[in-house]
Amino acid sequence: MKIRRRPTTSIALAATVLVSALTLTACGGSSSAKDGSGRLDVVASFYPMEFLATQIGGEHVKVTDLTAAGVEPHDLELTAKQVASVQRADAVIYLKGLQPTVDKAIAQAGGKHAIDATAASPLVDHHLDEGTTDEAGHKHADAATGDPHIWLDPSRYAAVAKSVGAEFAKADPAHAADYQKNTDDLVTRLTALDQDFRNGLQNSGTKTFVTSHAAFGYLADHYGLTQIAINGVDPEAEPTPARLASIQKAAKDNGVTTIFFETLVSPKLADTVAKDLDLKTAVLDPLEGVKNPGKDDYFSVMKQNLANLQAALGARSAPTAQTTAGTTQTSPTAQTTAGTTQASPTAQTAAQATPTAQTTPGTTG
Repeated sequence: MKIRRRPTTSIALAATVLVSALTLTACGGSSSAKDGSGRLDVVASFYPMEFLATQIGGEHVKVTDLTAAGVEPHDLELTAKQVASVQRADAVIYLKGLQPTVDKAIAQAGGKHAIDATAASPLVDHHLDEGTTDEAGHKHADAATGDPHIWLDPSRYAAVAKSVGAEFAKADPAHAADYQKNTDDLVTRLTALDQDFRNGLQNSGTKTFVTSHAAFGYLADHYGLTQIAINGVDPEAEPTPARLASIQKAAKDNGVTTIFFETLVSPKLADTVAKDLDLKTAVLDPLEGVKNPGKDDYFSVMKQNLANLQAALGARSAPTAQTTAGTTQTSPTAQTTAGTTQASPTAQTAAQATPTAQTTPGTTG
C-alpha cells in the first residue's frame, strides 16, 4: 500500500499569487463578502464543519464546502478559486491540522472569524504506539499530531457547535437570536444521540472492536470501548507485519466478530484481515465526508454506526427511536455474513422496513 504525500507546493504558489493580487479583508463584517440576498458567506473545510454551518446558519448563510462529497479530506488540494473564497468569506470553519492547505490559506487571509474546531475541543493523541512509516522507512508526519476526529463524539461535536453559533452571532449580530436558537436545537439533538449511544452499547458482549482506520478513539473513550486499528489516524498509512500479527491475536483474545472498514478508503486490507480470521466485515463510517448527501447526514450515519457497533459487539439493547425536528428516526439492525461487506442504509422511519444492502468483498457500501 503506497502512502500518498499531501501536495502543498502548488497551494503555496496559488496563495502567494492571490495575496499579491488581492487586497485581503478580514473574514467578518464586510458586506461585500455577502451574496445578493445579504446572507453570511461561510466557507467550511470539510463535511463535519459544513454540517454545523448549515444547521446553525440556516437561511441566513450561504455555505461553501471546500471538500467535495465523497472525497477523502486529507487529500484536498485547494484551487486558486477556493483560496480566494477563503480570503473573502465572512466566516471560515475548519479543524486546524487536518488539512494543511486550508490552514495555510486561512493564515494568509488573516480572517477575524476563522473558527477553529480544536479551540472548542482540544485534540487528544490516539495514534498507534509504533507509529506509521512510509516506503523509505521514515515515520509518517501524522503520527506526531493529535487525533482530529472529534466529531465522532457527540459531546465534543456539541462543544464545537456552540463555538460556531457564537462566532456567527458576532459576524452577523442582526440574526444572533436565530443562530442561538439553531445552536440550542442542534445541541439538544446531539445530547439525545449521545444518550442513544450510551443506552445502546452499555450491555455489549465485548467492548473491543477492530477497524481499518484509527478514527474512533474519541468515540471509544467516551463510551468505554477499546479500538484496535489496522491503520493509524491516517487511513492510507502502511501497518507493519508486527502490527497485523498483534491485531489478529487481539481479535481472537477479545471475541471480535467483525472487522470494520470505512466508506472513502479501499476496504481491501480490512477484507484480508477478516478472511484470515474468518470474520465478518461491516462499515463503521468516520464521517469525514458523506457519499450521498441527498440521502444521508451526520445523524443518519451516526445512527447506522451505532447499529453496526451493536451487532458487532453483541449488544442486547436497541437504541430508542427519536423524534427530532419533526422526523422520526430509528437505527436499523446491521446484518452481515462472513466474508461479505455491509452497506450503510439510510435511517428509516418507524413505519418502514429497513433494507439490508450487501455486496461482495472489496466493494464499499
